[in-house]
Amino acid sequence: MNILQINASARSNGAQSTRLANSIVARLSTQAPGASLVLRDLALQPHPVLDEAALQALFTPAEARTAEQSARVALDDALIAEIQAADVLVLGVPMYNFGVPVQLKNWIDAIARAKVTFQYTANGPEGLLKGKTVYVALTRGGVYRGTELDSQVPYLKTVLGFLGMSDVRFVYAEGLAMGEEGVAKAFADAESQIEAALA
Repeated sequence: MNILQINASARSNGAQSTRLANSIVARLSTQAPGASLVLRDLALQPHPVLDEAALQALFTPAEARTAEQSARVALDDALIAEIQAADVLVLGVPMYNFGVPVQLKNWIDAIARAKVTFQYTANGPEGLLKGKTVYVALTRGGVYRGTELDSQVPYLKTVLGFLGMSDVRFVYAEGLAMGEEGVAKAFADAESQIEAALA
């Protein structure tokens, strides 16, 4: 089993979403002792945003790209290769202002590439990253699961499904801004969710 862990917090140390993602990976590693892990921390390894120069590079045929354009496309290629090689994906996703962190959006923009990770067909779009299981470790200061204020889950289901990843399992640690007791309760509940998600 090849596991790809993406830590999307702006914090490289002490992130609750990383703590939760680590718990999922630890449980996966117990179930599959020979599993390999690729860890990408988007705070420590920030990916450039999709800007005009990046778009020009991506839409320029490979043989016509400048050295600078080739280098920019290669950054995205590396992320795509990581996810293509993964059997299991673990995303550590905090809630920032009711959405996903910009670091995660940059990563999604990098891996979503027409004719590589998705394609348009006569029957509509087809995701090409199939056969993967995705665990999403969601951490929130408040409690938003199942409410209209949770824009993260619909967005992630949509974009991951568009890319072919339909087996997406969410683990929640909520109420983390509600004191030490709230944090302890949230992570105890999350551990139960992990156990159920990996059963």
